[in-house]
Amino acid sequence: MRLLLAALCLAGCATAPVRDERDAFFGSLVIPELRIDLQDREVAQLEQDPRSYVPATLTEGGAVHRGIGIKLKGAAGSFREIGDRPAITVHLSKFTKGRTLHGLTKFHLNNSVQDETCLNEFLASELLRAAGVPAPRVAHARLWLNGRDLGLYVLKEGVDATFLARHFPATAGNLYDGGFVQEIDVDLEKDGGTGPDDRSDLKALAAACREEDLDARWMAVEKRLDVDAFITFTAMELMMGHWDGYALNVNNYRVYFHPFDGRAHFLPHGMDQLFQDPGASIFEARSLVASTVMGRNAWRAAFRRGVQRLLPLFAVGRVSGIVDPVVARLRPMMPEGYDDAVRDLMARIAARVESMKEQLARPVPPLTEIDAKGVARLGPWQALSEGDDATIELAARDGREVMRFRAGPGGVCIASYRQRVHLPHGTYVFRALVRAEEVLSIRDEWGSGAGLRTSIEGRVNRVAGTTGWRELVCPIDVPGDSREMDLVIELRAKQGEAWFDRGSIRLIRE
Repeated sequence: MRLLLAALCLAGCATAPVRDERDAFFGSLVIPELRIDLQDREVAQLEQDPRSYVPATLTEGGAVHRGIGIKLKGAAGSFREIGDRPAITVHLSKFTKGRTLHGLTKFHLNNSVQDETCLNEFLASELLRAAGVPAPRVAHARLWLNGRDLGLYVLKEGVDATFLARHFPATAGNLYDGGFVQEIDVDLEKDGGTGPDDRSDLKALAAACREEDLDARWMAVEKRLDVDAFITFTAMELMMGHWDGYALNVNNYRVYFHPFDGRAHFLPHGMDQLFQDPGASIFEARSLVASTVMGRNAWRAAFRRGVQRLLPLFAVGRVSGIVDPVVARLRPMMPEGYDDAVRDLMARIAARVESMKEQLARPVPPLTEIDAKGVARLGPWQALSEGDDATIELAARDGREVMRFRAGPGGVCIASYRQRVHLPHGTYVFRALVRAEEVLSIRDEWGSGAGLRTSIEGRVNRVAGTTGWRELVCPIDVPGDSREMDLVIELRAKQGEAWFDRGSIRLIRE
């Protein structure tokens, strides 16, 4: 039997989910009412140290569970203090082993402060599991904390041994919590598993992704990662627009190393912000493992096929069939304007589907031509602006042909010229001359002021204030077989004007 299970695991993915006693709870149409009560000393402890468990009493109906553990959860956007409307992790067996609630040893109560529909986590879970990605199940609950009615919460299953047994034929592998914006090469918290405690499994995966010899890299990654499962996981993150997940922000994820073959499986987490940008790329990823997998042409082609295969899951009619019964249950407890928020979510999903279809219809661009001197042959530039009154145009300045940017009276200029390139393996330098006048920068994750970057990552080069002509340089590394990206020439400013000398724009392979 053990050999059979090993063979199943080596075939490449998690097994079909098995049924457990949690099914009735997550399949119920009833929204449970939960009451958590704390002594004053436990409240004070959570005020001082919100991330450590304290004992509490949990009541549901006539069932009273004393001595369970709770702590506060959430990151920069969702964390709230104990006296506010906190997100909470409930661990029933933290202080007394063997306790469960509807089969749950641990669950999360999310305050959904970043999702006014309270639907994103539920919808993501349904979509992911339909795609074959192991994902925690989601329900809703009404919560009272020390007698205060905090209203509706999103209740999410914890990733524990029962969860792992539902999706994998063995549960003794190491399980890691990705923490807050942490890559796999840091000392991630180990949540379980009987494997070594030295993070050698994580280190081996990171080293495989950084192997310089490409043939050796692909072999090493296949040994350390279930590539097929990871392609599906990444495709679903990008298709859902999960900008705060592993692929795009190295956040909100778990990693499980299967004990039979030692390969990593990535698991989703924290999916309360989805479909925010319907036009976001489905082919660009920035994390170490995702960019490595997308850097191999064969795997990138498999990724494209995977997106095409998964697209029917997002059909608006299908999504409505998932969401509508939940909305009917939640509506009586939600504030005025709830239906408008749901309609907005559904409109963004519909727009996302159309964008994905359009992106899939675009042909894969040929490799960008590089001449004997290492200079890339660049094509026409496309102008884009996120504001209504910013100026972006081709003009003349100081006897030069320039790309001109100027912030309008609205005070927001996020405007760019872009073009798509498909670069073969190697290192490059993207450079241009720029001049600025009274530029007052806007700063965000992509950069500030006037500058050069790619669509893959933010920039550090910057011109602001008033300057003469100055050269900007943006280094680009293509560590895999090849990589598609946009070259971006932009101004991110509240006021001012910038000019880029068109004749100076170069992309050079070093």
